[in-house]
Amino acid sequence: MSMSDTRNQYEGLFLFPQSAASNLKEAADHVQSLLDRAEAEVLAFAKWDERRLAYEIAGNKRGVYFLTYFKAEPDKMARLERDCNLSEHVLRFMFVRAETIPAEVIEASDGRERLADEIRLRGDKEDKGRAGRDRARVVDAATRAEEERKAAAASKDASSDSDGGGEAKPEGDAEKTPAPAEAGASE
Repeated sequence: MSMSDTRNQYEGLFLFPQSAASNLKEAADHVQSLLDRAEAEVLAFAKWDERRLAYEIAGNKRGVYFLTYFKAEPDKMARLERDCNLSEHVLRFMFVRAETIPAEVIEASDGRERLADEIRLRGDKEDKGRAGRDRARVVDAATRAEEERKAAAASKDASSDSDGGGEAKPEGDAEKTPAPAEAGASE
């Protein structure tokens, strides 16, 4: 009997906390490593859904589901279940024999390309968000530095005026010079 004759076809559903949505690649790699340890042949793999849970699980109200179809030896399934139970990342899992599911349905449910696109897209958004936050920090730092420079200059001017050690600026000089919009309006 060959190895493929002893393998059964299974459908596996893995539930991760919503925090896995921020790093889908890590979650998908974790599912793949669990299946690899069970020497499973993955037929289809996809992120199935992100949704609100019916009840809170380990403090999580939302979760991310991954759907897999795979072939594995029946005696390896106990090890796979044990690995899933021991995993700190997997909240829940379910395996069902899927011998009656046609190959066309399994092929149609393979979402590895869509998952790769979503991972890449989320990575791009995260990079852009991080770059935007970094730019905002630089602008904030530059604004603060400019404000501190102006405050220091104003403080220096105020102390030199009170000491009489520098040129005194005419009081109200800024009020006498009209803004460009006001200059045209008053004439």
